[in-house]
Amino acid sequence: MVSFDHRDAGTPASSWRAAGRQRLGELDEQALPGAGGTLVVLAAHPDDETLGAGGLIQQCLARGAAVHVLVCSAGEASHPDSPTHRPKQLAAIRRREIADALRQLDATATTHGTLTWDVLGLPDGQLAGHTKAITDALELALAGPATVLASTYRGDGHIDHETLGRLAAEAASRHGLALLEFPLWYWHWAEPDQDSRWRHWRRLQLSEAQQQAKAAAMAAHRSQVAPLSDQPGDEVLLSAAFSAHFGNGTEVLRYTPANTHSGSDAPQVFEQLYQQREDPWDYRTSGYERRKRQVLLASLARDSYRQALEVGCSIGELSAALAERSQRFLGLDASATAVTTARGRLAHLPHAQVREATVPQQWPTEQDGWDLVVISETGYFLAADELAELLTRCDRQMAPDGELVLCHWLHPIQGWTLDGETVHAMARELQGWHPVVEHREPDFLLEIYRRKGGTDE
Repeated sequence: MVSFDHRDAGTPASSWRAAGRQRLGELDEQALPGAGGTLVVLAAHPDDETLGAGGLIQQCLARGAAVHVLVCSAGEASHPDSPTHRPKQLAAIRRREIADALRQLDATATTHGTLTWDVLGLPDGQLAGHTKAITDALELALAGPATVLASTYRGDGHIDHETLGRLAAEAASRHGLALLEFPLWYWHWAEPDQDSRWRHWRRLQLSEAQQQAKAAAMAAHRSQVAPLSDQPGDEVLLSAAFSAHFGNGTEVLRYTPANTHSGSDAPQVFEQLYQQREDPWDYRTSGYERRKRQVLLASLARDSYRQALEVGCSIGELSAALAERSQRFLGLDASATAVTTARGRLAHLPHAQVREATVPQQWPTEQDGWDLVVISETGYFLAADELAELLTRCDRQMAPDGELVLCHWLHPIQGWTLDGETVHAMARELQGWHPVVEHREPDFLLEIYRRKGGTDE
């Protein structure tokens, strides 16, 4: 979880525009529900729905879809030091404000759809402790023909927003729904040249009328966009600089198509797989797996590495060989069952560790200077923005003479958005790296990258 303060100046909207936010690829119209479909919007606080998805709501209404907005808290903790308003008073105010805002979006839309909403009234700032109530309410909202689910972004940096993003992703996976995540505070604390995730999101273009309607709806959230009073503690919560991120004619959404997974789903997906079979990919018996390991190990430039990291180590078959060629080894995998098996496989090597972790979210930040990182048959089990973040983390924490190894199956991957060719194409976009090994066979592609100017160039 990142740390930020809403009172900080933050990253200006102009920085995002200069970096190309307005030039992101457009969201495919087919991603939006039409007549007979439903958009369910899951929001943590009143105003989240308007800031991040006001235009989305209007466009779905105009397509004839039903829209249901589910707001989990009444936002009573927005001004904890207010000398003039108690939390109960703020909750009542903000309930009225979201009703006004949504009526504004509904009344100004060229609409054939219907707009409804509920406010659950769960404790503001404490939604992580109420996941069952949220999940139950979400399941009820999804009982009809819900074709698309939208929520706050699971990497937004605000605990309530991230909690809902995670719950929405789990629900979308259960029901086979498309998922749209809208970042809010991310635009405030992230920096476009330091974080590449956003470059893989999609842009929803708003018409002039939709922009005006969204601005009017946002103005209805008066307690957030204007001071409660002139006394300390009643200052405006959403500054003009922050609001500028949402008044630029577009909404930016992280899109996960229906019936596909992202890296955040890996613990559930792969744990189920490993509980059914200890070696689901036949690492121990497959001739393909044996040959692939041999080619990868023979392609490494050194006999010994100081610190080696394997992302997606599975049951530890490749890990054992990598650990024997390193002074310190760490393997990561999202499945607890696979981690237990891998630990047994490496038990004779005291310098080798295996850790349950979902990347890139649980990257081992306590350690720098990796001189070998291996990503084998793992990259396509991430969404594009997750893979971009993983590659960035590798770049930042590798030794100057480090080697980055990628090896991936080249055939279609069912249920995921990337494939082996795309994974390697994204790796080639890393600045300051160049390939020193490229080995291609009909079934897999192996590439090893080293920093430009590093040893052995």
